[in-house]
Amino acid sequence: MSDAAAAPAEEEAKPKKPIVKIILAVVALVVLIAGTMVGTLFITGFFNKPAPTADQMMAEGADGGHGAPAAEGHGAPAADGHGEKKAEGGHGAPAAGGHGEKKAEGGKDAGGPPKLNKKSPDSPRFEYTYSQLEREFLVNLAGSRKVMSVQIAVMTRYDERVVENIKKHEFALRSVVMDAMRMTTEPDLAKPDFRKDLAIKIRDAMNTLLEKYEDFGGIEEIYFTSFIVQ
Repeated sequence: MSDAAAAPAEEEAKPKKPIVKIILAVVALVVLIAGTMVGTLFITGFFNKPAPTADQMMAEGADGGHGAPAAEGHGAPAADGHGEKKAEGGHGAPAAGGHGEKKAEGGKDAGGPPKLNKKSPDSPRFEYTYSQLEREFLVNLAGSRKVMSVQIAVMTRYDERVVENIKKHEFALRSVVMDAMRMTTEPDLAKPDFRKDLAIKIRDAMNTLLEKYEDFGGIEEIYFTSFIVQ
């Protein structure tokens, strides 16, 4: 009786073993798949903390940090430090009124007198001052027996110091004017712009001499009040 009862019990227990094996196999497969996925995520850096962006770093600096980090090296130089050259008054680019270019502001050249404004405060124009050299200039034309006699007047928009300097250096100025005139030839007289070109040569020669002795010329135009060739 006991043997007959035990036999069915053993037969019932036998079918359970394949089910347990199947469950264990499924669990092992799930664990394997999960482990593979986790390992893949680690390798690809999924669990690494992303680096902060520039905006985040600037925001942190604004909340009490040390500010945005410098891009390279020791950071951007200060505007008036030893990095970039100063725009004004520094050791970099020269200021606009130094020893290089002449200042255009205020109607004044570097080292020279100011231009004279008209008396009307609303007028942007300048006063014109004319001065005629009293004695005429008489020279022989180059390679010719003809002579050229002229009288000249100067125009300036600067103050009276220009006229005073012309009177002060009159003898030296007369010499450079006649040197410029002596270079004239008879064919030059037939050129349409001969007088205009001669006036420019005389003006430049006079300004060069005044700049040599007074550091400023100031003569802007030369006019012939008398012009004779014979």
